[in-house]
Amino acid sequence: MLKILFRLVAYLKGHRRVVVLGYIGMFASIGFGALTPLMLEWAIDSGITAHNNAALLGSAIAIVAFSVGLGVARYMQTYYGEFIAQNVAFDLRRDFYERVQGLSFAFHDKTETGQLMSRATVDVDNCRQFLSNGLLRIAYAFGLLVVVVVIMLLKNWELALVVLASLPFVSAAAIYMSMKTRPLWNEVQQQVGVETSVLQESITGMRVVKALNQEARQFKLFQDANWSVRERSIAANRIAAFNQPFLVYILNAVSLIILAYGGYLAIHGHMSVGTLVAFSSYATLVATPVRTLGPLVTLATRAVSSGTRIFDIIDTVSEVADAPGALPLGPVEGHIRFEDVAFSYSRTAPVVRGINIDAKPGQVVALLGATGSGKTTLLNLLPRFYDVTSGRITIDGTDIRDVTIESLRTNVAVVLQEPFLFTATIRANIAYGKPGATDEEVEAAARIAQVHTFIDSLPDGYDTWVGERGMTLSGGQKQRIAIARTLLTDPRILVLDDSTSSVDMETEYLIQQALATLMKGRTSFVIAHRLRTVIEADQILVLEHGEIVQRGTHSELVAVPGPYREIYDLQLKGQDAAMEPLAEVAG
Repeated sequence: MLKILFRLVAYLKGHRRVVVLGYIGMFASIGFGALTPLMLEWAIDSGITAHNNAALLGSAIAIVAFSVGLGVARYMQTYYGEFIAQNVAFDLRRDFYERVQGLSFAFHDKTETGQLMSRATVDVDNCRQFLSNGLLRIAYAFGLLVVVVVIMLLKNWELALVVLASLPFVSAAAIYMSMKTRPLWNEVQQQVGVETSVLQESITGMRVVKALNQEARQFKLFQDANWSVRERSIAANRIAAFNQPFLVYILNAVSLIILAYGGYLAIHGHMSVGTLVAFSSYATLVATPVRTLGPLVTLATRAVSSGTRIFDIIDTVSEVADAPGALPLGPVEGHIRFEDVAFSYSRTAPVVRGINIDAKPGQVVALLGATGSGKTTLLNLLPRFYDVTSGRITIDGTDIRDVTIESLRTNVAVVLQEPFLFTATIRANIAYGKPGATDEEVEAAARIAQVHTFIDSLPDGYDTWVGERGMTLSGGQKQRIAIARTLLTDPRILVLDDSTSSVDMETEYLIQQALATLMKGRTSFVIAHRLRTVIEADQILVLEHGEIVQRGTHSELVAVPGPYREIYDLQLKGQDAAMEPLAEVAG
């Protein structure tokens, strides 16, 4: 528990000036608060009891001045406490997001989006509340307690011991509550992540939910997750709710003893009435931090639970990272070799194995095979979305693990199997990989991707906003915009993962015509189910169960019995006749 709290507190180092101002306000609050009962004692003993109007007026002015000072000090404590907390929350979210972005595909494959969203929002806010409402208040409570106890010992050590005797019971109650509630708050935060995941999936997949008439089922899933959060939160707060009255009971008992014994001393002249009133005020001041101890322990416990979840991600080591001493990959020719490459997601059964490919600069390599044969996995190894389990991949003779990831991906452009568009304008989506691109460059890329005509027909043209994930566009339109986005980066190496699967045959033919020009001088790896892509490839690789079972050109492979000819006869042959009129129209 303390390790997580210390780690959260360590974030304060970057905001020393604000921290100092906050603690100045805190110490001033302690000073003004601790001295105010002395002014009250002065007013009673030197003013009221002594019938001294000047002393009474002076003490009244002092009490007012101290009250103003206390107000200013508490303003500083509260304002700068929140200022500090917001800065730390900003830093936590920054570090969390930076780590999430830096983690490999392997991490994101097994991590729910809702859990990440919950940690970046709910968990960070729990830490913020502790740093804002908890940290300074804990320091204030202990500081005030020490000052007040010292003053009470100087005033009357016997009554002070009565107050001190109650502190072990209070501490025991706080420790007990912390031990009981911490696992419950851990469960609450975990269940909030589950709830967020269900909500995120339900909203993202709302069209599927409605299409299959499963609203009731999704509502039940969310209701169950929501109920679990409620039940665990109530269980944790039930313990906290018991703790508070117990502390009040102890403090009321202490106040009763002070009143009884202090009153006896005052009646017999062993203590002034002013001192008794001041002592009662100090007992109340002691009660204030003690009363807040329960809520503060709750804040700290929740912060520990949330901090643990946040730091679990921040401390995660990416399976794909720059090697020590990695150098930037400079301009490349594009000679790519896969040398006895194998890869496994679980490091048990390989998904691909024994892969050997020699792609010369400017060559087009087409990958074919049934679903699950390993085509996409194989291409994901080239930009290091995953790292090979064994073997190596080289570009111009350099192992890709010896160069920086940033420079590698600058040279390797990828059009993913499922095109993703951001909620932004079409222009911004195309220029995403090259933010400084001119309008002319954006339009040129769109023309090559055969999407300019469609964009130009829209009322707002390139300034048209697309909906979340590009839902306002058809699959073919999204695919062509994604291709334009990749083309704009002008890569030396292209990876096209089924990049024309969502367009009709005529559009696909036009795109292939444009890509044929673009691919000249660039090494390209293409997964496609269209005949034209396969015919024009310099190498065709047929995969089965993660292994290359055939390789060659179209004319070589179609001439012999085997997997390729089966694919050609079943899937590709029918496209041959269909493309002839398209070629005539294009010509």
